[in-house]
Amino acid sequence: MDKTININIAGTLFQIDEVAFRILRDYIQAINNRFRNAEGGNETVEDIESRIAEILQSKKGLAGVITKENVESMISIIGKPEDFDLNETEPDQKIFPPQKKRMYRNPDDRIISGVCSGLGAYLDTDPVLFRILFVLFAVFFGTGIFLYIILWIALPEANSDTRKREMYGDSYHSAQYSGSYNNTSKIGSAFNEVFRAIGRVCFIIVRIFLIIIGVLFVITGFLAILTLLMVFVFKLPWAFTTDAFDSTLVYLPDFLNYIVNPSVAPWIIALSLLAIILPLLALIYWGVKMIFWFKAKDGIFSLAGFVLWVMVIAALSIILFNEGISFKETARSISQAIIPNPPDTLYIMTDHKVADLKYDKRFAVPDDDYTVFLVDSTKKMYISPDLKLSMTDDDNAKIEIRKRSSGRTRNDAVRKSESLIYNYRVSGDTLYLDEYFSIPSGSKWTADILSVNLYVPEKTVLYFGNSTEKLFHNVIEIHRVESDTIRSSGIDYDTRPWELGNKFWTITEDGLKEAEKVKTRQR
Repeated sequence: MDKTININIAGTLFQIDEVAFRILRDYIQAINNRFRNAEGGNETVEDIESRIAEILQSKKGLAGVITKENVESMISIIGKPEDFDLNETEPDQKIFPPQKKRMYRNPDDRIISGVCSGLGAYLDTDPVLFRILFVLFAVFFGTGIFLYIILWIALPEANSDTRKREMYGDSYHSAQYSGSYNNTSKIGSAFNEVFRAIGRVCFIIVRIFLIIIGVLFVITGFLAILTLLMVFVFKLPWAFTTDAFDSTLVYLPDFLNYIVNPSVAPWIIALSLLAIILPLLALIYWGVKMIFWFKAKDGIFSLAGFVLWVMVIAALSIILFNEGISFKETARSISQAIIPNPPDTLYIMTDHKVADLKYDKRFAVPDDDYTVFLVDSTKKMYISPDLKLSMTDDDNAKIEIRKRSSGRTRNDAVRKSESLIYNYRVSGDTLYLDEYFSIPSGSKWTADILSVNLYVPEKTVLYFGNSTEKLFHNVIEIHRVESDTIRSSGIDYDTRPWELGNKFWTITEDGLKEAEKVKTRQR
């Protein structure tokens, strides 16, 4: 490893390798010899050393050691000692060699952000010309505003002496000591005053707009975080009680335990909250900055927050993908039972009822009447089935149970569908149907669906009990079957499930029709 040396240049400590140190030492010695006998030479040498320290500070590598290449690059920027002209040097003027111009926004002569003044300094032109051009392009072509905003974002601000030297180039020193940084004429100055007045008005309008947007950001972010905490941490306090709307609510953490591995559920909740809260916190912070218009060196914190958010999203995606494989394949199983010699009137009643279940929570899919009832103590799930009616040309009635589940593979999905538990029974002229089917203990919910398809001869009269409406998913679906093939199917929009109770009905191609001859029976 090369030997390093600690040196002090203009009050700044550097670590420099041995070869670079010898070159820098000889260069500074030559500068001292050059200005030894010049008037104000000591001040000039101090200025040059300050410039050397500034350049070397910007060229530090990752290890912080100044190399030979860094020193040679610095010399190419400042120039060799013989490049300095002693005859034109004034006692109080800082000595800097010619350097390439760079484009910056000029904070010392700005109307809004200093873009036009920076362009004028770079092109050595009156900045009022660029201001007029931007106004013309904004009014007549509509592009001036967008171009100005792009330059505002793209150009850095000349907020240091080094950047100002790079912005003005060789004219910086004369401008600095004459007190003028532009060559604006009197007419241009008059235009500038007009632009400044317009700029102040625009600035006030923009500030008011930003304050309004900032307030909206803060309120939105705060309310969103408060809502998340109320829902997922405090579980909806008094305003949303479990008895509200005559229903029992299910919270995401509770329902996740029935879907995914219980050990994974807390991680999903925590990562989901972080994935939502982090952007909301950023929204609140941006809103506060818009309101109070302050500058802060928050780049590293913003980057760290963004990296953290990306890591959270990645981790959450991996977990959800791994758990979501359980829903990759979907399959169904079908079982049938014949009802020989069906009676002229078939009574359809409910057997085991939801009202008899001692469930803790209920999860319902809106507009579909698909409801899951959860029992916390046993971790069991009960789900509402769907009853469908079919008119057949066969002399026998038939009941068909169709089950559908999801799994990692098709065989896994078939196995899960076959394990679904549903009970029904036929007693004389009465068909008893349960109001729910269940998932075996220890099994997870995998979007399980069970439908009960009742096939009856065309002239059969159906009688529905009061609670049978719960067997229909808000609509009555009727099929026309000939030779075990469905010829037509549709929804009976004229009859609603809650209209069926304690009435006799016949199935027609147009839907259910109330039977003309009502049979009475003691039940």
